[in-house]
Amino acid sequence: MMYALCDCNNFFVSCERLFRPELEHRPVVVLSGNDGCVVARSEEAKQIGIKMGEPFFQIQDVAKKHDVVAFSSNFYLYGDLSNRVMRLLAQHTPLLEQYSIDEAFLQVDHIPIEQLKNYFEQVVRTIRQWVGIPVSIGIAPTKTLAKVASKYAKRYPAYHGVCLMDDDTKRAKALETFPIKDVWGIGRRMNKRLEGEGIKTAWQFAQTSSLLVKRWLHKPGWMTWQELNGIDCVDIANRVEHQTISKTRTFQTAVSDRTMLEKVWVDFMVHCADKLRQQSSVCNQFVFFAHTSRFQNDMQVLHQVVTLPVATDITTELVTNLLQVVRAQWRSYPYKRAGVVLTSIMPKHGVQQSLFDERSRERDQRLQQVMDAIHQHHGAPVLQLGAQILPSDIPKITKQEHRSPRYTTHINEILTLKVE
Repeated sequence: MMYALCDCNNFFVSCERLFRPELEHRPVVVLSGNDGCVVARSEEAKQIGIKMGEPFFQIQDVAKKHDVVAFSSNFYLYGDLSNRVMRLLAQHTPLLEQYSIDEAFLQVDHIPIEQLKNYFEQVVRTIRQWVGIPVSIGIAPTKTLAKVASKYAKRYPAYHGVCLMDDDTKRAKALETFPIKDVWGIGRRMNKRLEGEGIKTAWQFAQTSSLLVKRWLHKPGWMTWQELNGIDCVDIANRVEHQTISKTRTFQTAVSDRTMLEKVWVDFMVHCADKLRQQSSVCNQFVFFAHTSRFQNDMQVLHQVVTLPVATDITTELVTNLLQVVRAQWRSYPYKRAGVVLTSIMPKHGVQQSLFDERSRERDQRLQQVMDAIHQHHGAPVLQLGAQILPSDIPKITKQEHRSPRYTTHINEILTLKVE
């Protein structure tokens, strides 16, 4: 088995530069909600010392000195360009597993090994020409090794965007200098344990006795060790990626209107339900919350756990339960932050039905499948519930002083050219 991992280079920055080509080779950053922290950086921004997650207000002097261009997050644009990249990639594989907005795994056994590098170099060129997004592709016998290879493809221009790791010699050479903390699947706690044992590189870890690895680490660490040694054992499609799924937001100005906050909660629930279905899971419980500013002495909190009679992934069912409890528990305060968290997540095939369930679940499933199919066809959520927040409401609660136009999804913000 051979896998290719396609990773869009500095994706959010690349999306912004696509419509602002004059920003090439200039330091660019993309900010989180309310323009709070840096969530994406160009290579030039990294070189001047801007760190991921830094509060933007703390780097104002650096930004001014180096003429850094900052953008508010524009997820309408990023999501649409991501869909375009994924649709192109899907043409080159019998199975595409999208891992994140800017990454996807491809099975590539249908292509002879000796042709893989040239074939995917052409794919890299095609994506750059047709979509405008630079990508790097790593190819290897396991997904973890493919992730390592993609890092080298991105790091060294001589690879022309594609790094092929197809034998043990290449694997050893790549892992010898690859930090263990950067290996996919190695979290902070696991890295701390391994460094305590003197293991600092992926190669040192791969050469460690399997008995020691099993003694030191739990199953995820053992699977990573196997993957680094060329044993394919990570199945993204059939595992629950997240034990909780959440969506939260800090508001630019406090929100005390129940109708507006309901729209926010519903919008969050729609987002979380989409994530739930993407990983073929259902949830049996969710939490919604809101609280006033943490900096006031009498901080008020609205927090409620909702248990469902039957685990579900149906958006309308989750929203209905949410609104019923919100309206029963509502207390009006100037809320500064709100969120929704799905918990008790389990595989969809393991749902236990209720004898007294009166809901028409077959009808709900058919309706949900139709809506999901429409969204997938258009590459964007073109339908929405009446209770969801409108795009025109977002500026009222979220600070986005540096947002670029939604060039590809909103007709009023389409790119215009002036010809003289």
